[in-house]
Amino acid sequence: MDAVIFDLDGVLVDSERIWDEVRRAVVAEHGGTWREEATRALQGMSTPEWARYLVEELGARTTPPEIATLVVKRMAARYAAEPPLIPGAVEVVRQVSNRWPVAIASSSPVILIKGFLDVTGLPVGAAVSSEQVGAGKPAPDVYLRAAELLGVPPSECAAVEDTTNGLRSAMAAGMAVYAVPNPHFPPDPEVLKQATAVVEKITGLPGALGLG
Repeated sequence: MDAVIFDLDGVLVDSERIWDEVRRAVVAEHGGTWREEATRALQGMSTPEWARYLVEELGARTTPPEIATLVVKRMAARYAAEPPLIPGAVEVVRQVSNRWPVAIASSSPVILIKGFLDVTGLPVGAAVSSEQVGAGKPAPDVYLRAAELLGVPPSECAAVEDTTNGLRSAMAAGMAVYAVPNPHFPPDPEVLKQATAVVEKITGLPGALGLG
């Protein structure tokens, strides 16, 4: 293993519930109807993908670009004071970065990734949003691009993920996948079985990687 690539939402920041709350509110305000399967379906989608979903599948009466702008603006406001950091996550990334190059491969928009990095000052070699690649998770694009920017073959990277679509994305990229299951939105057990290792909390990752 020559590099470690982290997901952001649900792995380093406790933001999956905030995304869910904001999207639900915006859909309701625009006359749409939330469906039970929407939360899981949206996890991992790029911004253009989830914006189309809110309009075309959930019936929000606006345009995808307009709803994307509104949701991201509200998310940025939630991040304004500080991102909702998962306890121990920043320290874990620093510890891992002392041994291997690290990157972030996230479905969050660039503005939110930048906000996280500005607050934490983490030594990240690359940060990629699925906005910047061909498709969101579960497609492998965002992980493949992060590996490319690090200059490390995907097969020599480890990925750290928490949701079903995230796990599938990293697996499709051919990476060793370390799962930190999201307690609010647990991943599919059949997909979880395919992970290289499963740790209950992000603070258990260094041990799983052999850092002690």
